Amino acid sequence: MSTINAVCVYCGSSSGSEPIFGKTAAEFGKILAENGVRLVYGGGSVGLMGTLARAVLAHGGKATGIIPEFLTTRERPGRLSQDLIITPDMHERKRAMFDHADAFVALPGGIGTLEELVEQLTWAQLGRHRKPILIANIGGYWEPLLTLLAHMRERKFLPASLPVDFLVAERVKDILPMLQRAASGVAEAEKAMAIPAERL
Repeated sequence: MSTINAVCVYCGSSSGSEPIFGKTAAEFGKILAENGVRLVYGGGSVGLMGTLARAVLAHGGKATGIIPEFLTTRERPGRLSQDLIITPDMHERKRAMFDHADAFVALPGGIGTLEELVEQLTWAQLGRHRKPILIANIGGYWEPLLTLLAHMRERKFLPASLPVDFLVAERVKDILPMLQRAASGVAEAEKAMAIPAERL
């Protein structure tokens, strides 16, 4: 069964309106570091991304930042990761983040965070991988999305034949244990991106 050695965290390049968002990012960074789990993140030094990465490093953890070249000026990747990967575009960034992580967590964020989360949900729904995906519903931030997903399921746009599997945590201390439990039921081979049969 697979283990969690690296977690990809999607989160905002802004800090948001509520102090709990930054506090959660810092606390989760500390948890990752203390458990020897590498952070894989968007590479920036601003907003929740920066808070998260600084907390990882402050507690002796390791981080891999992955950022597209055109965002290097806006999001100012600094010395917040031992490994900084600069990709040509957003598509390659997301694939690199997938390849470097054993699980995915969405902290509060904006459209970019939402887009990254939804793409992972889509890949999992279509059977491309079985890495755990967790929505950190801190302070009820993701409640509208969870309501929308329930609405889609009720209206039969999320059929039982194509389930959307994800975890939801309300407390930061629950995130890593939930990911570890979910990963224990996934074989290492199921973590790789599946290759369509027609390409084999």
